[in-house]
Parts: sequence; structure tokens; C-alpha cells
Amino acid sequence: MADTTKRPIKITETILRDAHQSLIATRMTTEQMLPIVDKLDKVGYHSVECWGGATFDASLRFLKEDPWERLRKFRDGFKNTKLQMLFRGQNILGYRPYADDVVEYFVQKSIANGIDIIRIFDCLNDLRNLQTAVKAANKEKGHAQVALSYTLGDAYTLEYWTEIAKRIEDMGANSICIKDMAGLLLPYAATELISALKDATSLPIQLHTHYTSGVASMTYMKAVEAGVDVIDTAMSPFALGTSQPATEVMVETFKGTPYDTGFDSNLLDEIADYFRPIRDEALESGLLNPKNLGVNIKTLLYQVPGGMLSNLTSQLKDMHAEDKYYEVLEEVPKVRKDLGEPPLVTPSSQIVGTQAVMNVIQGERYKMVTKETKAVLSGEYGATVKPFDPEVQKKCIGDKEPITCRPADLLENELDKLESEMSQWKEQDEDVLSYALFPQVAVDFFKYREAQTTKVDPTVADNKNGAYPV
Repeated sequence: MADTTKRPIKITETILRDAHQSLIATRMTTEQMLPIVDKLDKVGYHSVECWGGATFDASLRFLKEDPWERLRKFRDGFKNTKLQMLFRGQNILGYRPYADDVVEYFVQKSIANGIDIIRIFDCLNDLRNLQTAVKAANKEKGHAQVALSYTLGDAYTLEYWTEIAKRIEDMGANSICIKDMAGLLLPYAATELISALKDATSLPIQLHTHYTSGVASMTYMKAVEAGVDVIDTAMSPFALGTSQPATEVMVETFKGTPYDTGFDSNLLDEIADYFRPIRDEALESGLLNPKNLGVNIKTLLYQVPGGMLSNLTSQLKDMHAEDKYYEVLEEVPKVRKDLGEPPLVTPSSQIVGTQAVMNVIQGERYKMVTKETKAVLSGEYGATVKPFDPEVQKKCIGDKEPITCRPADLLENELDKLESEMSQWKEQDEDVLSYALFPQVAVDFFKYREAQTTKVDPTVADNKNGAYPV
């Protein structure tokens, strides 16, 4: 007999963060978002993801906006809905590990400015790199969600996922998210994974995926039937492709079932109407590439995230070596294996991808080695799930003794030093954190901000459409 127990599925809306990060390089402005906040607040979402990830960098670098001000405006507007952010563990929102005092202060200020749920992940799933952020979120009475970077490989068995879930519960997290950044989780595998996790832990389980490989909506359906508590979706104008499944579609799918969200479809329709012209404008200007809206089945064939595929393509184009594309794709899993089989997510995806390109272009594996590859093999990013290839490690770092401790244990507190370096620009406590993450970009923004307040011409060019990496 069918189970008719009501278990309404909860939804996290990604339109204000991951959806536009995935499709239009995080270029939606605060001004574009604020008019629709009131309606989004009435939907009944579990949370709205609106901050973290690349929003911080893009706000400062391209939009000439203060990300902290954006967060405060969201907090003012969302009266009934929890606000959520994405946090890269010890790397915060940047690309290097930070000392514990910076991580703690960033968590404190994020919660003080309006964040309720902090989704914390590490590119190697090394829980030591998450501990400081989880403790800090607990101390500030925030919700600490630990996200596991989902990937495939010999080491990533059901036993691996359930054991790590138990350790996450023991470390004091409030919930677990399976973060499937490449869209690799297939529907029936989702049934197995979610069922196993629900048996292994009492923590709520959330699922985040991308539509890149074309299976995401089916995966959500099977996950919901298996007992997942929350799914991440995006309003339809910025859904599908490299983004998430569409909110309205998932709401309609579960209507009249035990998983019915109870959301008002007319309200969702009004919200979609608001975002549609923003999407059309992005298509017209070229900011939204139609290629990002299709299904990329190579994601499943090569287990490479969509964003990583486009990075590889542009790297090879710059080197006039586009004919090497398939050679590089075959090299990626080999490099990944050499480096301990890490999940491919920022920054490990960029490290593995760039090294694969170098190996193919040079015609000899590891003839040239990036400093980031050396850092991985030296233990500076943390512990991988499998050991490194000893011959590759020897070739790349010689007799250097790799570290085995938590990488941040080797870092001295750095807040005071950062504070003194940027004191002339400080207008709010949070400015030191903007500077800590992106020193040059933040100073350019501070100069621009000062110029605006003194009504003098900006001393830096507005690089709204610049070509910096995000």
C-alpha cells in the first residue's frame, strides 16, 4: 500500500545566488533583485540562498557594490524567510586557506549582518577544514550546514558517505547537504544514497545539484521519495542548463502528493514574470550564453563539471591547441587519480584541469607543474580520500616533506596585520574582511566608494564588463 504520510518537501531558492552565478557569471545586481524580495518572501521557502560563493568577488570586482550592504538590504526585505550563504570552509569565499581568526570573524559578521544558514564545504571533503567555521556558526547561534562535495570513484562508496555523515553529526553540524556540483548523481543512485544517509544520521539531509547532465529533476524526484528533507531549485527564467531544476516545475510535480509544498503557483508565476526580462536582456547582450542552457552529456562521460569543461576549452583556445581537447579530457581522470582522487569543485577542479592541460601540451606528464599542484601534493589543501601517486609526488615536490596536520594549524592569526594594512580605507568593521579575501579588488572598490561620496571622478575605471576570472 502506498505511503500517504504527509511529508511536504522543503525548497531552498537559488535565484539570488547560484542560479545567476551558474548562468550569467554572478552579474545580477542588488538593484535588480530588491524589487522582487517582497514576493519571494511570501512563497514559504525553507531558505533563500542569496550570498557567498562568487557573489562577494563579483560584487566588488565587477558591479562596484559592497556585498555587506547587499546582505543588509536582503535582511531588511526578507521578514519571514531564512537567508543562506555558501562558504568554502577554511578558504571562506577566497582561494587560499585563512587563519582561524579570519574565518571566525567572517562567520560572526555574516550572521550579524543577516545570514541564518551557512553552507560550509571543502573541496577535498577534509572535515578538519570545516571545523573552525562550524564551531563559529554554533557560537553565533547560526545554522551550520556541512556540504559534502559529491563525486564518483573507487573510494566514494555508500560506506564512505555514511561514515563521513556520522562524523559531521559528531562535529556539531545542524544539517548535511549533498553538493552535486557537476550533476553526477543519477536518479536511482540518489535513492540509494539518501536512504543510506537517512539510516546513518538523524540530521536533516538537503540535496543540491545542477542540470548540466540533464538528470537533475529526475534525481530530485527519487531523492524526495527516498526521504530527502530539502532540495535546491531556481525560478524558471534562470533554471536548467548549468543552473538548478526549475522551482515551479518541482512544485507542480509534487502537487497533490504527500510531498506537496503548498506553494501558490500564481505567486511563483508573478516572480518568474519579473525575472524573465532580466534573462532576455542577458541573452541579448551575450552575458547568457545559450550553450549554458543545454544538456552537456560529456559531464557524465568524463565526470567533469560544466564550468570546468568551459575553462578547459578557453585554456586550449588561448594556446591554439583546441585539437587537444579530447586528449585533455582523457588526461583529467588520470591527474585526478594521481592527486588522490579529489572531488572536482573550486579550487581542486581548476588545479586538476590546468595540470591536465600542461601534461598534454608539454608532451610529457608533469614536466611543468603548477604551484597549486605542488601545494596539493604537499598536503597544503588537506587530506585526500586516497593516497597520492608516490612517483608523481616525488617528481613534483622532490624530497620535500608533505604536511599531515590541518593546514590552518600552520597559519598565524592575521586579522590585526590585515587591519593595519587597510586602516586608511576602513569605513565599517566588515571592510577588513573584504580586504582579507580580495586585497587589490577591495582597495579598488574602496577608492571608487570614496570617490562617490566625495563627488570626485572615480580613481579606478569601472570594470563592470571586465574580463577578470570569477
